[in-house]
Amino acid sequence: MAASLPSVPSPALIDRLSAQYPAVAALPVVLRDEVLTGEAQSITVPAQAPLFQEGTPCQGFPMVLHGEVRVARGAQNGRSLELYRVGPGELCVASTSCLFGHSLMMAQGCTTEPTELVVLTPRGFDRWVADAGFRQFVFGVFADRLADLMGLVEAVAFQRLDQRLAGALLGRGTVIATSHQALADELGTVREIVTRLLKRFERAGWLRLGRERIELRDAGALRALSAGQLPEPSRTV
Repeated sequence: MAASLPSVPSPALIDRLSAQYPAVAALPVVLRDEVLTGEAQSITVPAQAPLFQEGTPCQGFPMVLHGEVRVARGAQNGRSLELYRVGPGELCVASTSCLFGHSLMMAQGCTTEPTELVVLTPRGFDRWVADAGFRQFVFGVFADRLADLMGLVEAVAFQRLDQRLAGALLGRGTVIATSHQALADELGTVREIVTRLLKRFERAGWLRLGRERIELRDAGALRALSAGQLPEPSRTV
């Protein structure tokens, strides 16, 4: 549920926003406070709440204070491919591109957990981007996200699904609390294929499966498979 910011932004809110987004702290104080007062909203939403949809106008520029937003591209058959996630201090490329190009949203976004954001109106975004320091920050993050998306395109185009799944399991600790459906959504495939591959990994002794729980037992083997240095443990899906 969205709630308008108070007429005078609280010091606590400004401190939290500035801590996550140093470019906000570097804005001229008058410009910063005018936009937060008249051109922004404070939003707190539950997990799995939609924030924006493909093909709709961009309603604003989101900055995450707490939580996470999953951004994905959907298909007519109902499947989706995760593009990236936005956490505190990060920016949404889809929203930024839409605001810069005055175009419709090219992706959909929803929260993965209870999330708190400050959302600038398009006019407020334009006012802050007119500041050279804030504009440089936005373009810098935009470039980093673009590199990440190019990596995703390369993975989808040239890597087998088992390689991508192995890579998706790494870097999350030895015990991963997730569902097969969530992994399928992240990889842009269907749950049945992910389940089949996970069971093959389990038979190979690389992991142990539980209810919405995956325990990694041989991260080295998964890392090698992700890098294309090992064959998959059984036939290709």
